[in-house]
Amino acid sequence: MSGPTFAGPLLVGAALLFAGGVSKLARPGNMARAFRAANLRLGVGGIRALAFAEAVVAVGAVVVGGWLPAALVALSYGAFAVFVAIALARGWALSSCGCFGTPDSPPTAVHVVIDLMLAAGAAVAAIEGRAAPVALISSRPAWGTAMVAASAVTAGLAYLALVRLPRLRAELS
Repeated sequence: MSGPTFAGPLLVGAALLFAGGVSKLARPGNMARAFRAANLRLGVGGIRALAFAEAVVAVGAVVVGGWLPAALVALSYGAFAVFVAIALARGWALSSCGCFGTPDSPPTAVHVVIDLMLAAGAAVAAIEGRAAPVALISSRPAWGTAMVAASAVTAGLAYLALVRLPRLRAELS
């Protein structure tokens, strides 16, 4: 059974991936604009399919576990990091990365760093390739409760850094 070290980071990454997927399913507009700015033509149906895949991967990583769902979470965040890094390097006019559907937050270098950290945590969890966070939580209730609480706080802070911090910075400029 995998220990507490990498189940937490995987849970954080999966939670944000799920939230982003569900948000984009409901409101794919910002992602569509981000893709158009990158000269990528993917219609609303394609964006919703990607968003659905994000949600499924996130649930699989938390509930099913094993190396494949964790690797898919890592791959997702690696792709996000590459997209945002290219957008920043090429100066694409992105008012939003589109990650969470509605918030209109320009991507920043902080976004790339957070994506890379989440990718790394999920990659190590994939290498561990053991039990799903849900199994760990149910088998170790006290530790599981602490892990869920810490993961929720961490996911919330990451969300604020991805969405609110860029808006605040833009307002202060």
